[in-house]
Amino acid sequence: MTGMKGFAIWLFICFFSNGVFAQYTIRQPNAIPLHGEWTFALDLADRGEIGQWYLEGITREGRQDKVTVPHCFSSDPRYLFYTGTAWYRKSFAWRPVPGKRVILHFDAAYYLTKVWLNGQWIGIHEGGYTPFHFDITDHLKDGENLLAVSVNNDTWKPNTVPGTKDNDDINDSYPAWINYGGLVRPVYLTIEPEVYIENMKVAAIPDLTTGTSVLKTNVRIRNASPRAISPQTNYKVQLGADVLSLTWKNKAVDISAGQTMILESESELTAAQTTLWNVDSPTLYELTASVGDDTLTTHFGIRKIEVRNAQLLLNGQPVRLGGGNRVLDYPGLGSMEPDWLIEKDFKLMKEAGMEFQRLTHYTPSEYFYDLADRYGMLIVTEVGNWQLTPTQLDNDTIRATFKQQFQEMVERDWNHPSVIAYSMGNEYRSDEPAGQRWTKDMIAYARELDPTRLYTFASNRLNAKPEKPADEASQYVDFISANIYGGHGRTLDHIHTLYPDKPILISEWGVRSDTDKGEAWPAQHVTDVVSEIRKRPFVIGAAWWTYNDYQSRYYNTNPNGYRPWGLVRPDRSVRPAYAVYQREMAPITVEKVQYQIGEQGMHQLRLKVTARGDFPAHPVRGYILKAPHIQIALPELQPGESKEISLSINGFVDELSLKIFKPTGYVALEQTIKLNEHN
Repeated sequence: MTGMKGFAIWLFICFFSNGVFAQYTIRQPNAIPLHGEWTFALDLADRGEIGQWYLEGITREGRQDKVTVPHCFSSDPRYLFYTGTAWYRKSFAWRPVPGKRVILHFDAAYYLTKVWLNGQWIGIHEGGYTPFHFDITDHLKDGENLLAVSVNNDTWKPNTVPGTKDNDDINDSYPAWINYGGLVRPVYLTIEPEVYIENMKVAAIPDLTTGTSVLKTNVRIRNASPRAISPQTNYKVQLGADVLSLTWKNKAVDISAGQTMILESESELTAAQTTLWNVDSPTLYELTASVGDDTLTTHFGIRKIEVRNAQLLLNGQPVRLGGGNRVLDYPGLGSMEPDWLIEKDFKLMKEAGMEFQRLTHYTPSEYFYDLADRYGMLIVTEVGNWQLTPTQLDNDTIRATFKQQFQEMVERDWNHPSVIAYSMGNEYRSDEPAGQRWTKDMIAYARELDPTRLYTFASNRLNAKPEKPADEASQYVDFISANIYGGHGRTLDHIHTLYPDKPILISEWGVRSDTDKGEAWPAQHVTDVVSEIRKRPFVIGAAWWTYNDYQSRYYNTNPNGYRPWGLVRPDRSVRPAYAVYQREMAPITVEKVQYQIGEQGMHQLRLKVTARGDFPAHPVRGYILKAPHIQIALPELQPGESKEISLSINGFVDELSLKIFKPTGYVALEQTIKLNEHN
């Protein structure tokens, strides 16, 4: 075989800076969006393939609707809650470029997606929340090209993930959320050279004793050319003005035609080059890898996550944080997530103290993770294993489908410092042999893909029933995730007795707002349960089910189609419980010590500021107190530590409304101080 003239890989690292994001963020800077107008048709009889709806001229003018992609047909008023196959078609002009590959990307499409280009079969993908792509180079033609996509959202089947259960009980045919179908996330093209970078994994591991760190990279290169290539070894890693030493584990290795190869490297970062990422100080770095004419950029953070002595340690310090579960659901949008909605939800969650959570039973758009990286949040990601039965857990097809979706999720999210753990599913029968096998096998599989994260699953089988650790699959996890809806103190104590060395995340807890106790009940429930959590230092997090109300066909859904578990309503207006949650989940408290009236209208207010030492709890650094005409930097506080500060008040006022801001600019606490009340 003839060797291609050598190519070089270059890695550049610099600090991340904010960019301007479009309505739907596409990560590849040179992407060619296929957004906008597409033709659309329902396939009620599922006859589109037989009728060859993917061919040019097969449909008559006026027999198709027009929609705007990204598009969720389940929430479109014309096709409301349709379940079945739907067809999308789009024509676009193209002029082939010699020596280049054209990749068609779908950030997600729900659920079973089939693709044709110019009447030729391209491929199929199963799964509704993870990205996939196809090389369409050989099917493009000069001039107009017709892209046809069929999408089927019928996941109420016992062999899909997520899907229905197979035990034939009443109402087991519906998961708790809507099967929102369509091209729900961006669709776009990228043009790559024949040798290009498919993906890159970055792991930055700090040494907490020396302050240094080790940067490990895996660069996956595809050779789509018709000949083998021989990479050279002139590599460089640059951090600002510093050039770093670099050791490649595999240097002179040929990449055969049509094959991929992973190049592994390792670099040492000095203490001066190492700034740790954490929730309140989320420092990010940018790394760019180049191979020949191709480049790929990713962001990463340097942080260490570990569990020890029933604690979760972030960079060696115990952290305990509130959280929440966010369902992909918004009126008129279904599961679509334009940037404005992600930004709105992120702000509301961040300011409610929802900073450690499994967001939901499936992975949302990556832009949410970008914000979590940039502004600080700890996330557990999960593929849609929702209450799979023992038969399903042992089924080879379901296992293969889960692994495929899990790999797509991991390879999308593995560079996000906000992602600290992966979940193997939600509320399956983990106290039965099949559940034990699933948990053990899937964690073993997952660790091969990404050994740098923690592993867990959300269990609802940990009440008083398991009598010993071996009776339940939580024996295999790094930390316990427990869904608890009552008897919180008793259940937590039982879990701790079973697994005394493992910390516990309450992955779900909450009550509905439509009981006979009204809106006051969720607010009171927040206070009651948090008081129980504060007595138990082994509880590292508590994620309310749910952050937002969501539509469902599940039993006990209200006649308006919504399940009102949210701290915010479907339109994101906040419920009374939201303010209570924000107060209880703030890592800091403020008390009036003394208010002294002075001369000429200048008065002195002394406040005691305390970093909670129970729950939530983590070091408080860089927080700012603001009130009318007042801004003061708060002192650094360790959990449980208090310090006094003095404020000058100009004029006679009865109360002072203040806000405390996190270093990232989000509100941590809002409080009104009554000035003239006795302490």
